[in-house]
Amino acid sequence: MRLFAIGDLHLSFAVEKKMDLFPGWKNYEEKLEKNWRMDIKKQDWVVLAGDTSWGMNFAECLQDFQFIHALPGKKLIMKGNHDYWWASIKKNKAFWSDYGLNSLDLLRNNAFLFGEIGICGTKGWICGPMATEGDQKIIRRESLRLETSIKAGLELGANELIVFLHYPPLGKEHGNDILNVLHKYKSIITACYYGHLHGDAIDTAFNGVYDDILFRLISADNLNFAPLLITAI
Repeated sequence: MRLFAIGDLHLSFAVEKKMDLFPGWKNYEEKLEKNWRMDIKKQDWVVLAGDTSWGMNFAECLQDFQFIHALPGKKLIMKGNHDYWWASIKKNKAFWSDYGLNSLDLLRNNAFLFGEIGICGTKGWICGPMATEGDQKIIRRESLRLETSIKAGLELGANELIVFLHYPPLGKEHGNDILNVLHKYKSIITACYYGHLHGDAIDTAFNGVYDDILFRLISADNLNFAPLLITAI
């Protein structure tokens, strides 16, 4: 059984919000499906790190989630800044249940145990010098969500934690509440994977070890639409 991850699928089967106009995104749905089916089996897990569908509501994103459900594996879905369809945990799960999309689950204020590895995460938010006072308020809230998820992983008995975020936790100025939470638990967190960055911004992404934690960008175009293998048990 293996754990994969990818972010920012930006699916839009039912709405006119195609990504093909951006460099590298031509036929991205076909690339994603081909790569996914080549590497991922029914017993595997895949974390989708936000910005999954451009749909504004459940009706507009149904085809996107049916596409994801038809692919092999269990999918853990997080919230990104463009997931406007997102309602609440209860409503999201009810929507998927109504349509039999039972391979989908939510990573939100909770954690999952993959063998002895705790899978944790939250959306995150803007960090660095451009963050406004309003942004700082959201960062503080998201840091609390992250710590809630981490504690949930510890309560499950995990002896190692892997964290997933939508927003990059490292900016031009290192030091924010989310990064402080990662530092607090760095003795058990081995890696942090994040998305959100596209195009030229990919070149600014931090990929490497900082404060004893491995960081890596997993936005779909950065991975050439092939989910990244994180670990296996």
